[in-house]
Amino acid sequence: MKKVIIVLVLLVTTVTFAQNKNERASIEVDGVCLMCKDRIEKAAIRTKGVKSAIWNVDTHELKLIYDARKTNLDSISKKIASVGHDTKALKATEEAYNSVHPCCKYRDDEVQKDHKKN
Repeated sequence: MKKVIIVLVLLVTTVTFAQNKNERASIEVDGVCLMCKDRIEKAAIRTKGVKSAIWNVDTHELKLIYDARKTNLDSISKKIASVGHDTKALKATEEAYNSVHPCCKYRDDEVQKDHKKN
């Protein structure tokens, strides 16, 4: 009887831990428009282990669901910075930033003013 109880406890424990692989997080990512949204979300999704990435143009918040066994927030931030967008953790290189479309130059005050809602 003890063996049956031990096996059941191990089975329940294994199933419980297997279900906790997905993490939810949000990070701030700089950008100004829907082209930025598309670029940011694609970069995040193309990171191995990311299951969902939704960036909000108004709040600059990127909401993520990812498999913590396969990736982490540092890796996701690096991928986003590689396509030209700054995160709180990592700033994009000048080369990557300069590769974005001119209307997406979020570091430029004039571009930011053009994208503000009235």
